[in-house]
Formats: sequence, C-alpha cells, structure tokens
Amino acid sequence: MNFEKQLNTRSGEVCEVSGSTDNLQVYQVQPSEGNSVDDFMLISQNLKDQLEGTKEVVPNDWRCLNDAMWSEVSAVKVISYRMLNTLKQEGWPNDLLEMIYLDDKELAWAKSGMEDEDAIKHIDSNGVVLKAGDTVVLIKELDVKGSTITAKRGTAVRNIRLVHDDPTLIEGKIDGQSIYILTQFVKK
Repeated sequence: MNFEKQLNTRSGEVCEVSGSTDNLQVYQVQPSEGNSVDDFMLISQNLKDQLEGTKEVVPNDWRCLNDAMWSEVSAVKVISYRMLNTLKQEGWPNDLLEMIYLDDKELAWAKSGMEDEDAIKHIDSNGVVLKAGDTVVLIKELDVKGSTITAKRGTAVRNIRLVHDDPTLIEGKIDGQSIYILTQFVKK
C-alpha cells in the first residue's frame, strides 16, 4: 500500500525525526505488518541509509532525537528508542533514554527490532562489531593450516560468515579457499 500522501500530511512534509525537508523517503519500521500508516514514517534519505546499514551511523546526525523522542507517532518513538540505545556509548543518549516514554506496546515493538544484547558478538581487532556479509582486512600475515597458502597482511576478505557458536572466529574465502580466521587478526 502507498501511504506517502498520508505521511506527508501527518508530518507536514518534513522528516519526522530531523525536521529536514530534503530527499524524504517512506520507511517501514520493522517488525510490522505494513498494513497501516502507523507502521511507517517519513524520514530523510541520509537517516534511512544509516538505519538500513548502507551508511555508517554518524552520531551527530541523530542529535535530533532530543526532539523526535517526544513525537506522538509510535513509529518515530520506536526508532528514537532504538537509536538512543545504539548510540549509548556516545554519552549524551543516556540522559534521553532515562526520559523517553513508550507505552508497553511501543516498548515491546522497539525491543523486538533490536539486537539481543546477550547474543554472541564478533568483534574485530579495533573493537568494531562484525556482521555477516562484511568485508574485513587482515592485519597480520597468516599461514593457512592444511594448505600452502599464506594470507598476506592487507588482504581483503569479502562477504564473511560468522561462526555462530564462537565469537573469536569468522569464515571467509582467500584465494578461492574457505578458511576460518581469528577476529583478532582482522579489521573492518
């Protein structure tokens, strides 16, 4: 369904998070059915790209959450809550997290779309969380066991897979051969 007209009316044709009028996009807040305009929000392309992971999250772009978190629109409050949690390490979101109010239904929606904090995390040599499909670079020359291949420092390993039960290992291909690599020897 196309809710763009309703979203433009509801938002006044501005990004419901930042208030920007540039390059607005319809964004479906997951998990949701997409059957109602309440499952969607109007957002700038820049913020949408950051939410979808196609662009690196820029903490200063999200300072607008100070105002957005008070929105009457559930989808906007859900995204505000998620991004404040994502940016907790920046310091400033912690005070906002203490103030934000979501009813039980909104809080359940917000938490259902967030990563489990207790889930196994694969972390590279710089402390960056790795995700399946990422590209990493070797920071050390590695001898591949059971092979004559030596993986050179600086070699890019594309489309990595995470070893689900071991946070210290990823799987990737070097010279067409699938190998396991310790996360301490790679950087994103």
